[in-house]
Amino acid sequence: MNTPTFYIAVACAMAYLLGSIPTAVWFGKRFYGVDVREHGSGNAGATNTFRVLGKKAGAIVFVIDVIKGFASTMIAYFLLEKQVISSENFMLYQLLLGVLAVLGHIFPVFAGFRGGKGVATSLGMVLGVYPAVAALCFGVFVLVFGVSNYVSLGSITAATLFPLLLLLPAFKPENPLATVGGFILGATVVAMHHKNIKKLIKGEESKTFLFRSKDK
Repeated sequence: MNTPTFYIAVACAMAYLLGSIPTAVWFGKRFYGVDVREHGSGNAGATNTFRVLGKKAGAIVFVIDVIKGFASTMIAYFLLEKQVISSENFMLYQLLLGVLAVLGHIFPVFAGFRGGKGVATSLGMVLGVYPAVAALCFGVFVLVFGVSNYVSLGSITAATLFPLLLLLPAFKPENPLATVGGFILGATVVAMHHKNIKKLIKGEESKTFLFRSKDK
């Protein structure tokens, strides 16, 4: 079967399965004998890995999760090479595949659909589609995190900023559907932080100290 629909379906499945690799879960179990979902916030992401297993483990998980998002957008080159999609729709398919990877990270088939919040994978996706926007969003994340010591606040701010940047002439995609996808992605990441938002409002959110130990 060599129809365009078949190739697109395979590409979408690959992106989702790539995103579904539960880095934090597998890494924690393999090297520490720990399922990070049973500790800390119960989240299978880089932040909880950082808190439960330490900075080195958290950094490794973060990098791999970013790569998952970036690699998923590269699958669009396969579709372009096979002439399944046109160059005009290339970015739109990159975004679609990236979003599927993020959904895979949040609902991983390899880990009982209990994944992370999709921040690192979203960063990788944005890096593959909009490198300049990714750099700005990451810079804002680091700034907000550095000042507040709240990873969640940095993530929420960056996720909110991402679709807004796509409205600016300098970053606005040619295909308006790509902008819509950007808003959907940003809204998804923010929605995954709904518990953190409530804790931030109540002043109960846990702080993360990157360069020094948390005060006891």
